[in-house]
Amino acid sequence: MPRRSIILFAAACCIVALSLALVTVMVVKSREAAPTQTASEGVASVGGPFQMVNQDGQAVDQTLLDGKWSLVFFGFTYCPDYCPTTLTGLAATKQRMGAAANDLQILFVSVDPARDTPAALKDYLSSDGFPEGVIGLTGTPEQIAEMARVYRAYYQKVGEGETYTMNHSLTVYLMGPDGKFRSALSHDLGPERSAQLIERVMKRG
Repeated sequence: MPRRSIILFAAACCIVALSLALVTVMVVKSREAAPTQTASEGVASVGGPFQMVNQDGQAVDQTLLDGKWSLVFFGFTYCPDYCPTTLTGLAATKQRMGAAANDLQILFVSVDPARDTPAALKDYLSSDGFPEGVIGLTGTPEQIAEMARVYRAYYQKVGEGETYTMNHSLTVYLMGPDGKFRSALSHDLGPERSAQLIERVMKRG
């Protein structure tokens, strides 16, 4: 290869190498400068202000969560399977936690305001096998829709007449003593693993 061609080829290689280096630096800097979704941003996306009524007919709001670890989940008293299964599972979870469960409260949020009056909730939550002291929440359709929105919970009425049912999300939300979201419990986690997860999160604060 003639000397001039060798020099031109070498120069071209240097230019390509410099260009690649420049592009790499620009990509790295753009990634560093780009905003990322932090854990705190994810925490802030679940939970928030609400206005509801408990099973004793008393108006309550998000301050109900203050100072306590809370498990919040959405359902309805006519639910044939998931809701009673979840409540009995949470009773077993608290039993496995021992004394640590003293700082843990359970909130059952109805998505069926037409049937789930405070009295209906109170009667339902007193069923054998359910955890003691569960707080039932209901309200107007607008209040329930707003609480479901801030917790990113899904629900939908299915059917008409007296035999209608409610589809709803199955997640149990673990909220900290500051009322902020800490973790989610899937419906199939089981009492043993649920207790381990809750205790682990509690230790982190």
